Amino acid sequence: MSGFSDEERAAMKQRAEELRTTKGLKGAAKIAKDLEACAAAIDALDGVDKEVAVLLHRIVSEEAPRLTPKTWYGFPTYAADGTNIVFYQPASKFKTRYGTVNFDEHANLDDGPMWPVSFAVVEVDDAVEQRLRELVRRAVG
Repeated sequence: MSGFSDEERAAMKQRAEELRTTKGLKGAAKIAKDLEACAAAIDALDGVDKEVAVLLHRIVSEEAPRLTPKTWYGFPTYAADGTNIVFYQPASKFKTRYGTVNFDEHANLDDGPMWPVSFAVVEVDDAVEQRLRELVRRAVG
């Protein structure tokens, strides 16, 4: 037994491919390639996963335009200076009950000795949109 599921092995292969496809690219060429990969990752999703990914992409574009879209292990991801800030892990990726919007350690969400960095999303509504907007603004604030 290798310890990794088929889905985890596929994600690792996806990450290796992400690195290969952008190797040697710099500046606008890398940004364009990363954006293309992010859009393709979102387009490949269905149902609630797609709704959440599209919403997160729109929110980041409006609330944190300095973040650049890319993929990370196949997840739609948004980074500042190459450092991941927020990404969406679709439920379909690992056959889980819900997808999650996740904030990396560089997101400015600190709130005392303990704070959440991962948020399960099972449907998109106005309250979800407003909460994600607040979190993204705070993450880059």
